[in-house]
Amino acid sequence: MTRRLIWAGCGRHAEQMLLPQLMRHDVELVGVCDLDRTAAERLARRYGVKHVATDFFELLRLPGLDVAGMAVGPLPHRDLSIAALQRGLHVFMEKPCGATSADAQAIAAAAADAGRTVGVGFMKRYSTANRIARNVVKSAAFGPVVGFFGEYMTAPTYFAGAPDYTPFFLHHCVHYMDLAPYFVAPVESVTVFPREHAPGKLLLHVHFAFTGGAVGTVIMGTLQSRGTPMERLQVMGDHQRVEVEGVLEVKHFRNPPFKADDPSATLADGVDTLSWKPNLTAAANEDFKGYNALFAAFFAALDGQATDLPTIEDGVRAMRVLEAMVAGVQAPGQPQRIPV
Repeated sequence: MTRRLIWAGCGRHAEQMLLPQLMRHDVELVGVCDLDRTAAERLARRYGVKHVATDFFELLRLPGLDVAGMAVGPLPHRDLSIAALQRGLHVFMEKPCGATSADAQAIAAAAADAGRTVGVGFMKRYSTANRIARNVVKSAAFGPVVGFFGEYMTAPTYFAGAPDYTPFFLHHCVHYMDLAPYFVAPVESVTVFPREHAPGKLLLHVHFAFTGGAVGTVIMGTLQSRGTPMERLQVMGDHQRVEVEGVLEVKHFRNPPFKADDPSATLADGVDTLSWKPNLTAAANEDFKGYNALFAAFFAALDGQATDLPTIEDGVRAMRVLEAMVAGVQAPGQPQRIPV
C-alpha cells in the first residue's frame, strides 16, 4: 500500500539521515515545508515533490494524505503533530516529543482521540548491533537483567557563551531515557551526579533504579570530540553479559572454563564469547544506525502488525524520565522518582 506523506523540516538531519531511509519504503512524498524555502525546494527537486511550502497548514489542506512526518524541534513537534492528528493523519516525528512531558502527553491524547499512530524517532532501538543485543538479553537463556551501563557522549558544540543545556538534554540525553528501559525495565527513579568542568562542558553520571530491582548507570556529557567513538553499552546478567561498541560491534560473554591452566584449551560452542560486527565494505544497502528499520516498524504498525515501534506513549515515559534527570542535575545525589 503506497501511503501519501507530507514532511515538515528540511534541515541537514532530515536531508542526510531521515528522508533517504524513508524513501526506501512504499511512500509518495507529496509535499514538503520548511521556514527556509530554499531548503524545502532543494529536497523537493531531489524527490520530485510538487508542493513546497513554508507553512505546514498549507500542506495539511492537500487531498488524500495518510501520514505527516516531521523533524522540526520540540515545540513545533507538539503543535504540528496535533494538527496532523486532528486532520486524521498518522504521524512520524523525530524526537523529542515536545519540550516537556506535558507536551508529549498532549500529543498522546490527540492520537487517542484521532485513533491514529504516532511513531517516535528513537532509532537506537533499531541500530543493528543494539537489536542483536536486545534479542540476546530478552531470550530465556540470558535470564534476568541485573545491571545496565552506558556511555553516550558528545562535544560542546551546542553552546556559545553562557550555556543552556536544554538542547543537550532534549536532543541527546533523551535517547537513553528510552533505550535503557527498552533493554531492562521501566525506570522507577534516577539519581544524578553532575560536574560542569567549564562552561558548556558538562559531565553527568546518571544512576537508574528499574522496576524489578535492576540498577544502571549512564554517563553522558559534552566533553568529547565528535571525531572519536563516543557510545557503548553493557547489559549484565548472571555469569553473562552483552556489550555493544559504537552501535556496530556486539559481544556476548558467557561462562567459559578458566583456560590458563589447560594446555588443551580451545574455543567451545555454548560457553565462549560470541561476537558480531558488520562488513562495512560489503555492497549492501544497510543502515546500521537504525533509521530504515525504524521506518519499517512504523509502516508495519500502520498495517496492523505487532512491532516494537517506539510510540508516543514511549515518548511520554522517556520525557518523564528526562525531566527527573534534569531535576537531579539541580539536586545532585538526591533520587528523583518517575511519575506513573
